[in-house]
Amino acid sequence: MNSTSAKPDVYCLMGPSASGKTALAVDLVARLPFQIISADSAQVYRGMDIGTGKPGAAILEIAPHRLIDIMDPSQAYSAADFRQDAMKEIAEVITQGDIPLLVGGTMLYFKVLRDGLAEMPNADSGIRREIEALAVEQGWEAVHRQLARVDPESAARIHPNDPQRLQRALEVFMVSGKSMTDYHREEQQMLQQSDDSLPFTLHFFAIQPPDRKQLHHRITQRFLAMLDNGLVDEVRALYNRDDLHPQLPSIKSVGYRQVWQHLAGDLDYDAMVEKSIIATRQLAKRQLTWLRSWQNLQGLDGPSANAIDSVLKYVDSTSI
Repeated sequence: MNSTSAKPDVYCLMGPSASGKTALAVDLVARLPFQIISADSAQVYRGMDIGTGKPGAAILEIAPHRLIDIMDPSQAYSAADFRQDAMKEIAEVITQGDIPLLVGGTMLYFKVLRDGLAEMPNADSGIRREIEALAVEQGWEAVHRQLARVDPESAARIHPNDPQRLQRALEVFMVSGKSMTDYHREEQQMLQQSDDSLPFTLHFFAIQPPDRKQLHHRITQRFLAMLDNGLVDEVRALYNRDDLHPQLPSIKSVGYRQVWQHLAGDLDYDAMVEKSIIATRQLAKRQLTWLRSWQNLQGLDGPSANAIDSVLKYVDSTSI
C-alpha cells in the first residue's frame, strides 16, 4: 500500500527485447506476492509461443502470466483493448490481496495505462488497403513522407521502418481529419484534468542495458535459439491457415513477418535470419527511446541480483 495515499500500488517492469524482463519478474514472484500481467502485444496470441519469447509451461507453473493466449492470431488487439483488460486484471489481483506486476516491452501499453486513451477512430479496412498499396508501390518511406505532411510530430517520432505504427498514424488522419498528435494532446489534457483518475498508483522500472553491443549479441543468440526450437514450423502452422494473412497485426510481429516472407518465397533462409535480427534490434532501439523520455523511471542494469535488490528496496520504501 502506498504510504502517501490510500491507493494500492501497481508495479511495471519494462525493457527492450532480450533484456531479461521475464527472468527478473519470475525471481520477484518468488520473493513477494506479485502476480504477473503481461504487457506484450504479441504474447496475447495463441499459437505464437516461440517467436514471442512466451514463458514455457515450467515458468508459468511457478509464475502464471495474465493476458497471454487470450486472442486468436486472426483477431486484432488494440491498446484500448489492453487498457480495459489490464484494468480488470489489476483490480482482480488487488482483490486477491496480491501485488500487480505488469511486465513487457510494448511501451504503448504502459503509456495508455498511465495516461488514458482519447477516442481515436476505429480501423478502416479500405483506408488501410490504400496505405498498403502506396507502400507496395513506393515503399514505406513514401508513407512516412505523407504522414510528415499531415502530422510532422508523429512522423518525427515514428521510424520509417515501423510500418504498423506508420499505417495507424496516417489512417487516423485519413479517417478523422485529425492527427494522432492532436489526439495525444487531448489525452494529456485529460490527464492534467484528472491526475487522480486511476484507482491505483503506478511505479515504473526498466531494464536499460548499458552495453548496446551486449544487447545486440543477446538478441542474435535468442533468435537463433528460437529457430533451433522450431520457430519456422510454428510460423508454418500459421501460414497454412486460410484465415491469416501478412497484413494482420499478429503476423506483422517481429520475426513472424520475416519467417512468413521466407515461407512465401520472398526471402531465402539466410536473408530471413538477417532481417529478423535487424528488425529486433530496431525494435529494441525504439523501446530504449521510449524509456529515455519516461518520467519517474527507476532504471535497472539487467536481471541481476543487484536489480532484484533494487526493486525489493523500492517496493519496501513505498509500503507502509
